[in-house]
Amino acid sequence: MARLVEPERVIDCIDCGGRAHLLTTWPDDDPPIGGDVMTYRCEDCLDRWDLLLPESDLESEGDEP
Repeated sequence: MARLVEPERVIDCIDCGGRAHLLTTWPDDDPPIGGDVMTYRCEDCLDRWDLLLPESDLESEGDEP
């Protein structure tokens, strides 16, 4: 079962180090899950980044001793 994951609203731009803001939105009844594509735009260089939302770390917690 897929777990809900909260994406970062602002990340560091991969190219220039500026602030890249989340552009992707979703309805309240269909929140993002790991594997969804999140789109970011840098406020400095205006590059667009389409990144996969990582799977939740909670899925592996039960495997640790």
